[in-house]
Formats: sequence, C-alpha cells, structure tokens
Amino acid sequence: MATAQPKPKPDATPKPKRVRRRPPRPRSLRLHGTVARELGIRIVSGVLKPGEILEGEIAASVQFNVSRTAYREAIRILAAKGLVNSRPKIGTQVSPRKEWHLLDPDVLGWIFVGEPDTDLIVNLFELRRIVEPDAARLAATRRTPEQLARMKAGLDGVARHGFATEIGRRCDEEFHSALLEASANDFVVSLTSGVAAAIAITTAFKQHRLPAPHDALPVHLAVYEAIEAQDAQGAHDAMARLVDRGLADTMEAREGGGGGPIAACC
Repeated sequence: MATAQPKPKPDATPKPKRVRRRPPRPRSLRLHGTVARELGIRIVSGVLKPGEILEGEIAASVQFNVSRTAYREAIRILAAKGLVNSRPKIGTQVSPRKEWHLLDPDVLGWIFVGEPDTDLIVNLFELRRIVEPDAARLAATRRTPEQLARMKAGLDGVARHGFATEIGRRCDEEFHSALLEASANDFVVSLTSGVAAAIAITTAFKQHRLPAPHDALPVHLAVYEAIEAQDAQGAHDAMARLVDRGLADTMEAREGGGGGPIAACC
C-alpha cells in the first residue's frame, strides 16, 4: 500500500502587492499651466494690454513650444479668470481690467511677480480696509472657542517661524482666515480665500523686496486680544491699524525701501 505523500505547506511568505502606477500625465497637461502663467503675467503687468488680440493658436503653440491642445487649455484657464475672452472672427482678446478676477490667488500672484501697479495695490488695501475691520468687529462677539484657538495657533506659529518664512506666512494666513470665518457672515466668509491669498502674497512680496528686522507680531496680537476680550470696537480699530500698516509697508517695498525698517506683514 502506497504511503500518502504529505501535502506541501503553503508558502507563508507574503507576496508583494502590485503597485498600480498612474500613467504619466500627458505633456500637454503639464505645460498648459506654465503657458497660462506666462500669458497671465504679461496681461496683468501691461505687456499685453486690454483689447489686444493674442496670436493665433498655431503661431502661439509654436512660440511656446507646446501642442495646440495645451495652448487651448491655457486660454481656457485665463478665460475662467476673466483675463481674456474669445470672439468669433476676432480671436482671443485681452479683457478690460474690470473683468479680471482680481482676488483669484493666481491672478494676485501674477500681479506681484514684477512691479505691481500702484493703483491696484491701493485698491486691494481699500478692499481690505472695508472688509476686515468690520469682520473683526463681528468676530469679537461671534467667534467660537475653536475659531479663537485657530487664531491663537496661527499667531503662535508666526512667533516661532516669523513672517520671513513660508510656514510663518501660512500661520499668518490661518489667523486671518479664522478671523474672517468667525464673522459668521456668509458673504464675508466667501471672501476668505481671496483675502487670505492677498495677505500671503503681499507679505511675501514685502519680505522679498525689503526684509525687515522689526517685530510685526504685536500688531496682530492687538487684534487677537480684542477679539478674545469680546471688545468689538477695539477689534475693529486694531484691525484697521493693521491694514493701514500693511499698505504703508507694501508701498515702501514697491519703491525699493528707504527710511527706517518696516514690519513686513499684514
């Protein structure tokens, strides 16, 4: 009688999982953002003026060394931001400034790449002066403990890292975002991403152009302390001073400095 052969034990060694690799993104999709940025900078800097007709699709794709698909996608990006419009029998035309989505983070970033227009800087801070002091007034009476904690955490991060670092600027952005959200006004809250981007971009611009040894944190702490104390008028006035300081610093940085140190913040 034959002896039964023992069954082989299953291999206990786990088989490596197959890693599903994403197919590489088409080159056209990697490039359209670069083309949109280049054209966007030319538009907001005035190199391409409102009403000017952009090159045709074939010529432009050759100029930027991209496919026509990539160029079309770049134009769609710019159109979504209000910078260009396409018309039959006319072509792609630079839009008037009143149609630009100026609080779009990309558009704001492109504005501050070179020499931002003085009127645009003033207009930006006028908007902040209209919105943020009254947002701070509302936040003083409506903030939640969680929102107050986020504001404090943001300022603690600024104290550790400073406005000169990217992480410090992100902490500052978190402070301002939490403050706007604490207003509990849906229309004010809807401005959060635009206002936060404006603060981050102008702060980076000032630090690049005119780094400052002066401590700007007390200007922000005054706003926080008034909100923490539920002092509505004090929060309004402190935020108004912070925005005014930001405008003065930005204009000084644009002119290349001079005078005493500035607090590159706000």
